[in-house]
Amino acid sequence: MLIDHAVLWMAQTNAWVLARGEGEPAVIIDAPPDPTGVRELLDRHRLVAAGLIVTHGHVDHAHGAGGLQDAHPVPAWIHPDDDFLTYHVDDQLKSLFGLRIPGDFRPPADPAPLAHGQVLELAGFRLRVRHTPGHTPGHVCIEVLGEGVLFSGDQLFAGSVGRTDLAGGSYDDLMRSMRDRVLDLDDDVRVLPGHGPETTIGRERRHNPFLVGLDG
Repeated sequence: MLIDHAVLWMAQTNAWVLARGEGEPAVIIDAPPDPTGVRELLDRHRLVAAGLIVTHGHVDHAHGAGGLQDAHPVPAWIHPDDDFLTYHVDDQLKSLFGLRIPGDFRPPADPAPLAHGQVLELAGFRLRVRHTPGHTPGHVCIEVLGEGVLFSGDQLFAGSVGRTDLAGGSYDDLMRSMRDRVLDLDDDVRVLPGHGPETTIGRERRHNPFLVGLDG
């Protein structure tokens, strides 16, 4: 199994690729508004893009998707509860980054909807969708079945959790999602987040100040 990432754009967002090996089909998890950076990540391992999954609709995760699909016309998936973010980004850019929307910021083209419990079969993997509202209403984590891997987006970080003070955010919802749809995973599951270094479920269960005792 090959997993790699690039840290892209001003928000230092992790764009992940998942494949069986060099030169194989690959799943892309999140597309920051730097499609060239994502393409270079694919080229580094001679990967063939097979599909794009967007964990949530914030601009730093979703708005390189259109440019990426120009070069790699692959299917994309995102949860429809984030449509109000994915397709209306002016407020996000102003409040988060103090920017106006550039013309090359484009969300996924014709994405299919994600739903909790759905299993996608892509690039030789079975990927289970875990709908984890809180950071955004349509946020999802992606579990790689049988591989002990969770792509956590902005749900869970090493030592922290996603912020909930943005449009559609809810701390109560995020904690409920964490307890019911993240901390039910085994301690040795690798957590590959949307920002920062990887961690494990067990490490966060024991040491993350937001999570200690949450599932007790």
